[in-house]
Amino acid sequence: MSFGHKQEALGLVCAPSDLVSVEGIVDRSGTSFGKGMKVLSPLRRQGMYAVYAFCRTVDDIADGDSGEKNPQQALTAWFDRISDLYEGKTRDALDNVLVAAIERFHLNKKDFDDVIEGMLMDCQGPIVAPDEETLDLYCDRVASAVGRLSVRVFGTPHHEGAVIAYHLGRALQLTNILRDIAEDAKRGRLYLPKELLERFYVPLDPAEAIYARGLDPVCRILAGRARDHFRAADKAMKHCPSSTVRPARLMAASYKVTLEALEKRGWRNPESPLKICPWRRKLALALAFAGV
Repeated sequence: MSFGHKQEALGLVCAPSDLVSVEGIVDRSGTSFGKGMKVLSPLRRQGMYAVYAFCRTVDDIADGDSGEKNPQQALTAWFDRISDLYEGKTRDALDNVLVAAIERFHLNKKDFDDVIEGMLMDCQGPIVAPDEETLDLYCDRVASAVGRLSVRVFGTPHHEGAVIAYHLGRALQLTNILRDIAEDAKRGRLYLPKELLERFYVPLDPAEAIYARGLDPVCRILAGRARDHFRAADKAMKHCPSSTVRPARLMAASYKVTLEALEKRGWRNPESPLKICPWRRKLALALAFAGV
């Protein structure tokens, strides 16, 4: 076994207790993310757990689920904390694993900062009918920035990795927005762009927007944009070694099934349950894993 393959099998150079602690953050989130990362080597899986644990932590702060009395202040403090990591200063298990991942995968500080900036956009007050430019910036910060960190962990070639992160991040976030319209409205949020809402005479009030007849065409336009981003990401992935894009392909496949189900249901009543055939998702994931 070569040194490189041996290191992949051994994982990050961290205390086992720190790795267990970070994996615990992933497990407690209840996400299927952990299962999806099983396709990675221990080294890259642990790197992704660190990235996800960071994202989960700041997202919980932004959503008010962390118990922080001043979420905005708590998020802002993360800028200094990230700066400390790049100087090797740590304070807990998550920091220790993040430093190891930063050093091993050459993760960019700006991408961490961008994620925090995205969380602050949510934290500083509900986002309601942003203009197109602000929506795209939000998608870049909360999704594509995570993608930029992830492709480095995956080992994706840099040029193609940047393209994949750009397009897949936006595709995933637009799908999330289209899926969560009713739930977001209950939080006073409306991520659909102002220009489209006004074009189709949809009220800018979240509580009223979900009952507007023009909501369906607005959402179908955004669904088309998401599909365009999926296609661009797929095209870039075809130029990469299969092992370096398999997790991205799996995530794209899963979200495409969700987008298809959303388009089939439509947005005349976004509160109605979304029906997704489990076998359809399993087939999509199997094909994605095989690189088909």
